[in-house]
Amino acid sequence: MENTPFDYVPILIQLAVAASFGIITIIGTHLLGPKVRTPNKLTSFESGVEVVGNARQPFSIKYFLVAILFVIFDIEVIFMYPWAVNFREFGWQGLVEMFVFMGLLLLGFIYILKKKALDWE
Repeated sequence: MENTPFDYVPILIQLAVAASFGIITIIGTHLLGPKVRTPNKLTSFESGVEVVGNARQPFSIKYFLVAILFVIFDIEVIFMYPWAVNFREFGWQGLVEMFVFMGLLLLGFIYILKKKALDWE
């Protein structure tokens, strides 16, 4: 079975439609949208709350660190699902590989605990 350039035409059409939709939407909202510029509308806010203080002051990043660690370990758990589905096909070699994988996860978790990355204080 040989691929010809004609086989890729549907993909190119889909890419062109997606790109043109994005471009037309951006241009359309710019041209058709309201252009009222009031001082209240131009002020910055976050989550509906007015800004108080300087945005350049340092703050603790513990929340973001915990969030990143959660994502990392969550992704590692996602890798276990295909293994569990195909458990019988992998046999003993698959079981040993999963134990090595879990051991590496455990070592990473112990490292995180030793570095006290999960302590909030």
